[in-house]
Amino acid sequence: MRTPHRIDPDPHHRPYDRSEAPHNPYEELGALDDGPLDEFLGEGTAEEWAEREPEQEPEWTPPVHRRGGRRRRRGRFAGLPLAGKAVVSLVVLAAFVTLADRWALLYAEHKAADTLKDQLDLAAAPEVEIGGFPFLTQLADKRLDSVQVTVPDVSADRVSLAKVSATAHDIRLDADGLTSVRGAHVPRLDGDVLLSFADLNRELGASQVMFTGDGRDRVRARGILPVAGHDLRLRAEATIQRQGERGIGTQIGGIRLDIGDLATYRPGTRASDGLHLTPKASADLARETRKAKALLSVPTIVQRLGVPKATVREALSDDGKLAELTGSPRFARQAQTLNLIDLALDNPEVLRGLGLDPDLLNALSQLTRPALADRLSLAFELPEPKQGDMRLRYVRVEKDGIRVRLTGSGLTLGSS
Repeated sequence: MRTPHRIDPDPHHRPYDRSEAPHNPYEELGALDDGPLDEFLGEGTAEEWAEREPEQEPEWTPPVHRRGGRRRRRGRFAGLPLAGKAVVSLVVLAAFVTLADRWALLYAEHKAADTLKDQLDLAAAPEVEIGGFPFLTQLADKRLDSVQVTVPDVSADRVSLAKVSATAHDIRLDADGLTSVRGAHVPRLDGDVLLSFADLNRELGASQVMFTGDGRDRVRARGILPVAGHDLRLRAEATIQRQGERGIGTQIGGIRLDIGDLATYRPGTRASDGLHLTPKASADLARETRKAKALLSVPTIVQRLGVPKATVREALSDDGKLAELTGSPRFARQAQTLNLIDLALDNPEVLRGLGLDPDLLNALSQLTRPALADRLSLAFELPEPKQGDMRLRYVRVEKDGIRVRLTGSGLTLGSS
């Protein structure tokens, strides 16, 4: 029988010592017996303790981060240096001051517009723009850098001024605050007045006559003028002139009414005025035998034409002689010199044979040059101020109308 292998003991092995065993917590718990645990549980039994209701835990609510965020933001602002806080405060203060200044400016402009509307009896309040910044310091100093006023559609005699704008400079106020401005003194004023061709066309031409510029001081009028049931073509020229220091007017010239291609009427007393055949109509007499004989059959017309009586008798009896007479350049020129208005009363049938309506000729005889010029003339005058001076600088015809520049000095508004 084999003998088991024997292991030699470790020379460094020591016997087990129970005092070095690890600490057992259960032994310590069992040793409590009637100690602190019984005091915690109370005098009740285990069954009574089990039947007790458990205590309610407080309901969970999410943590509030907003206050913490505010505290953090405040903390950041609080961390700014003193200079940064001063800059922020100045910016906020400047914003409030600017807002107050603009509000006061708008109020003053609105108040001034209402005052001008009432004093000038305008249909609508004008546009008022007060220049300079800040406004409140100007008001405190009772002096404004500039004030621009724009008034549309101002009545002036027979026409309306399309636009009147004026800028006053270095105004001195008579005021005790923003709401108690009693008056103003204007040392200097520059203005601009526009009389538009659109207004002239509507108010003078009744939409049948159009006005356009013709150079720096001339205006052309072209359109239709109804006379005795006939639409006559109107042509005229107007020269724009200054009248004194505060007014402008027009001198109407070259008035002409065309009755188709047959005749032209020019009002006036000169030899070239009156109703005359056109060059085309006088040249057509050579081809229209009936009209030529109608003219030559009236002794008064023959006398004014300066044609010998014997030549007239031959022409009336021989168509060849008639064509030879009426076709000559001399006869055409003389025919154009006839004033048909003078012949209308005595020879209405002859004029009717030429294609002219006697009623139209009677109406033209009453349509004098002053009557026609009055329909086309325009004028207006600047108001005379109670104190100070206002006058025209120049008048000029432009593409959109007649523009007038004006200037004023020493003007006083309201009670100073």
